[in-house]
Amino acid sequence: MHFIIRESFDLGIDRPLGPISERRLSIVGGLMVAVGPLSITMYTPAVPQIVIDLGTTEAALKGTISVFFAGFALAQLVCGTLSDGLGRRPVALAFFAFYVLATLVALVAPTIEVLMAARLMQGIGAAAGISISRALVRDMFTGQQSSRLLNAMAIIIAAGPAVAPTLGSIALLFGGYHAIFLLMLFHGLSVIGLIYFLVPETVSFDPGRIRLKRLVATFGALFKSREFLLPTIAVSGVTGSIYGQATLLPFILITRVGMTPLQFGMSMFMQSGMYMLGSLSARYWLHRVDAVRLVPFGLIVTAFGAAVLAFDVFMLEPGFFSIMVPVALIAFGSAHSNPCFMTASFSPFPTAAGAASSLNGFMQLATGFLAGMLAIFIGDPLIAMGIVIPGLIAIGCICGLIWYGANAHQSPV
Repeated sequence: MHFIIRESFDLGIDRPLGPISERRLSIVGGLMVAVGPLSITMYTPAVPQIVIDLGTTEAALKGTISVFFAGFALAQLVCGTLSDGLGRRPVALAFFAFYVLATLVALVAPTIEVLMAARLMQGIGAAAGISISRALVRDMFTGQQSSRLLNAMAIIIAAGPAVAPTLGSIALLFGGYHAIFLLMLFHGLSVIGLIYFLVPETVSFDPGRIRLKRLVATFGALFKSREFLLPTIAVSGVTGSIYGQATLLPFILITRVGMTPLQFGMSMFMQSGMYMLGSLSARYWLHRVDAVRLVPFGLIVTAFGAAVLAFDVFMLEPGFFSIMVPVALIAFGSAHSNPCFMTASFSPFPTAAGAASSLNGFMQLATGFLAGMLAIFIGDPLIAMGIVIPGLIAIGCICGLIWYGANAHQSPV
């Protein structure tokens, strides 16, 4: 179903565009969503070098990743909600412009303090990628189409992080960590161009939707809805743990296992590649069965990977395979269940898709931020990997099973 474009408010410019196809939205939306994850995965191979170049500590560099998550998570509550009243396009363009500005600051940052501030700004700007792209999906498509579209976007998201650590490692060899920020800058500018020229406006300009009283009522309804909370927590537990791994894997694989930054970058293909393989598998089945039917398989594989990870951390010497095999299983399993959970969490709120997307994205990123904070509190990245990641996944899988038990025999989401 194509959406009939309404009158748009676009930074003071009325610029109506034609309908956007499912395939085109999957590509543009995937690139929008990927800005946040790529800003982490492309950056992580440079962490040890930045420690030396800026004369700082590993703990401080962990902080630059954590503040990115903080800005990314908190801004989720703002950008999607604003887009309900001001329009998807102007809010997306404004936030990505802020991301580009922040990347320029990071590029020339002379101290760890300036870099940390820039990373916080980057997180705020990148937040629009998740919340607004998924609100666009809810605006234009529903049910099985929505699940297929979110799955297609997931494939693009998986392809980016699979390549990003390698690109970051190569850039590190030839241009230092500054070259990594140049790549981020190019990505941000590209997304701005795609939004401006290809993405139509899907909501009318109505500031009344973002008045305080109405927002309180909307978020109150979301928090009271089991149909929103259960699938959202199911996604957040698993996705948040994957985000949290980004703060741990560089210190485990590079510092403890002894991999070089380039080897680390190549190793991340195992995680992202398995997520892509899982997404391709899910895409095949989404054309043949209802999305809800993929949930049990996804949860079982994800839970099994979490259990293997906990066992390996505490019973085996740390090594590439003992860490990355269970990480790959988690990624593969979650790719099958996430599209259904995402669609289910948005479906009950068609008139507040931005707010629902904002809160959903906030909970995912807040869980990732919580994982990073717990890791800092525990101190040892390896022990944190064996406790925090399986614990969050267990919570997500339990909520996912509860939701599935209540919805397995109903109509497709």
